[in-house]
Amino acid sequence: MDFLRPAAWEEALAAKAEHPTAVPIAGGTDVMVEINFDHRRPEYLLDLNRIAELRKWHVDKETVRLGASVPYTAIMENLRAELPGLALASHTVASPQIRNRGGVGGNLGTASPAGDAHPALLAAGARVEVESVRGPRLIPIDEFYTGVKRNALAPDELIKAVHINKADGPQQYSKVGTRNAMVIAVCAFGIALHPKTRTVRTGIGSAAPTPIRARAAEEFLNAALEEGNFWESGKVITPSIAKQFAKLCSGAANPIDDVRGTASYRRHAVGIMARRQLVWTWERFRGANGRSLEGAA
Repeated sequence: MDFLRPAAWEEALAAKAEHPTAVPIAGGTDVMVEINFDHRRPEYLLDLNRIAELRKWHVDKETVRLGASVPYTAIMENLRAELPGLALASHTVASPQIRNRGGVGGNLGTASPAGDAHPALLAAGARVEVESVRGPRLIPIDEFYTGVKRNALAPDELIKAVHINKADGPQQYSKVGTRNAMVIAVCAFGIALHPKTRTVRTGIGSAAPTPIRARAAEEFLNAALEEGNFWESGKVITPSIAKQFAKLCSGAANPIDDVRGTASYRRHAVGIMARRQLVWTWERFRGANGRSLEGAA
């Protein structure tokens, strides 16, 4: 195994172009596990740790540009207001040591359906900035996951950053595991309210071959909120709407039985998380607009 260690981004792109099979490594929290257990033996490792720009972020008026190697700890400590869903997801990643090393770029590169960041990125409508010697491009998160641990990257491309709109409404994230820390998700769910566009987006992890959105559930909820004048009136979400939303989210899942949980349990858990998160985020939205549960119409 050869170890490539570029000092600048342009050198990294050149190395990836020359060695398309080279596996990028930054935090190493996924790649090194596979190598240590001899599940993977790449011909080349492409170390990106000397490239400082990958560990930087920039916040402008409407968006956050998050470098691929910004550690989860930095997201938790510095971007909680701008990216609340991703900050919540970051809290659930493994241990403090791993949160200090791992970043969103690694989750995206591995593209495991159990990656903790995926549901939050899907719910927020993120865009993935990738680049090769041929030039850069932005990939919508909905088009990024192409199969089990497969993504839309060309062989000569590297992930440079993630672009995420700053939250304009409440967001939530939760996952089910066998314990509270150092656990791979049995399933995970994220939701984001987007009051500016009067839409709701979701993200489901570890309950299908790829991270997915519950599109039918989103369409149902968006129509129900619009037709019922919920955005303007701030009414409480009715139990029937919450129940149907949860049912559709559960139905969107396409899980398997494995050592972490059964398919039926995963579907059930996704539905429970979806219903709870809808209620939590909607109540926060109502509270932010001066309405309370007791004052509901």
